[in-house]
Amino acid sequence: MNRRPSLPGAAELFRLTAAPAPAEQPGQAGKRRVSGRTRHTTKITVYVSDEELLALEHARLSLRGSYALGVDRGRVVREAIAIVLDDLEALGEESLLVRRLREQ
Repeated sequence: MNRRPSLPGAAELFRLTAAPAPAEQPGQAGKRRVSGRTRHTTKITVYVSDEELLALEHARLSLRGSYALGVDRGRVVREAIAIVLDDLEALGEESLLVRRLREQ
């Protein structure tokens, strides 16, 4: 009687869980897709102030309480990034990101 558990092989452990996203084409403003609830393979670290973290958590709770959208902070941040990048691509100099960065 073999008492050793059967474990998955390396190919199963390291397989891709989602198809790679297609390359962004010029003129595709407003069509950026957010990854949503998938396993993410790339990580960045962003430092925020206590006030920014509190505002992000408040937004997450507001989305859950007022709009029945149960999302985590990462999803909110990914959506915000997609919105800002679409705006930058579409409006360039007049984008909200360029205007706010120039104010600083």
